[in-house]
Amino acid sequence: MKENSVTLKAGELPCRLTRARAAAFRASGQLPPVKEPAKQQNQKQPQLRANPKRAVSDNACLQRKKRAVLQDVTNVFCENTYRSCFNSTKIQGKKSKLAMASRINVSKVAPSAAAQQHVRVHCKTKSFPEPGLKSEDASCSINSENNALIRLSVKESGKDDKTHASGISPLPLISQKKAKKCSPFPIALRDPEIANIDDDNEDPQLCSLYAADIYNTLRVYELARRPNPNFMDTKQHDITQSMRGILVDWLVEVSEEYRLGLDTLYLTVYLIDWFLSRNYIERQRLQLLGITCMLIASKYEEINAPRIEDFCYITDNTYTKVEVLKMESQVLKSSGYQLFAPTTISFLRRFLQAAQASSKSPSLELEYLANYLAELTLMEYSFLNFLPSTIAASAVFLAKWTLDQSKHPWNPTLQHYACYKASDLKTTVLALQDLQLNINGCPLTAIRSKYSQDKFKCVGSLSPPKLPETMF
Repeated sequence: MKENSVTLKAGELPCRLTRARAAAFRASGQLPPVKEPAKQQNQKQPQLRANPKRAVSDNACLQRKKRAVLQDVTNVFCENTYRSCFNSTKIQGKKSKLAMASRINVSKVAPSAAAQQHVRVHCKTKSFPEPGLKSEDASCSINSENNALIRLSVKESGKDDKTHASGISPLPLISQKKAKKCSPFPIALRDPEIANIDDDNEDPQLCSLYAADIYNTLRVYELARRPNPNFMDTKQHDITQSMRGILVDWLVEVSEEYRLGLDTLYLTVYLIDWFLSRNYIERQRLQLLGITCMLIASKYEEINAPRIEDFCYITDNTYTKVEVLKMESQVLKSSGYQLFAPTTISFLRRFLQAAQASSKSPSLELEYLANYLAELTLMEYSFLNFLPSTIAASAVFLAKWTLDQSKHPWNPTLQHYACYKASDLKTTVLALQDLQLNINGCPLTAIRSKYSQDKFKCVGSLSPPKLPETMF
């Protein structure tokens, strides 16, 4: 063969050293034979590539690179496995420490990859425990490139959350004991006469942990986002209070037709009053304003809002799609694109929850009756003089009196959560009872017919006795 006849010149190595050439070199005496280990005689030898930039000596020896063995590759934390794996790579870490020190640039925001390799965590437990509060059971130390040692505990992290001087942000603790479940009920409310309606932490929709803060914020916004209660006298000259009532009564029927929620109805009436208190409008465009505000409220509150064509159809195509879109732009600009506003229904849910707390079982009749009384105020222009929270509290007050005259309808629990005394609600409750009894003979019957159905337990047909002055 030609490969066996190749001769090696002095000081020259071929580009590729094959086994045939190596046998020829050993036969000619130019390359000393290399003895293979006994264990690797039957194994296939890998092909070697010579580096032309480096001279090969006769004593050159190629060694296989050693790597640490991964003993556990699961996601389950194990203290013994973690320590054994850490010790197996400890020798390699010391060898590469000097080489890596010159290339590592510690970031001021988060630790680098090299710094994270030197994180040592000491835990007393062998599995991930539940979150807790005690600091003596958790600590961690971080070794950075400059051998600075940082010790972090729960006590230290609670005092100062700033970044440490070394530029490495503190890492979260891993081992902590389970904390005792503390009640969010304030000490000041631990009164046997006041029921805690925020003690149910199991239902996330109740927002029990921060419900009090939410309603405190709503109390502020009901003052800031309040329509002018005198816009009929100051701004509008072509429409009257009765026209507004007829529009709201018709919108109640539309909401029933399209099965819209109560929040949509209340927000619709709010947007109408907000626009009328700031913009003049002709009576021919009042219905256009009504369907446009309901369209906006449906987009805000509903999952599947009706289309523009549906609202045009409900008006017998009196208005076109282009007119609705133009009016929608005007309403949004008038409201500053801030559609959120606390309405009566926002506070009514909270006050009904407080009213049901003292009952042995929830009363659907009380809930339906309070909703009925609150909706009656939507048609009445004069109720713009009252705050939404006042109307909601008065609706609960009158609903409890309508269903049960044997005891006072206002208890300490309602007084605490509504932040109103019975004397504060006197004017509103008396005006609301006049609406319930229909003393003025209002011909609008959409809300009364709605709550006279069996699914609402016919609460629209209830007529309570006159409230005595001693109740306030």
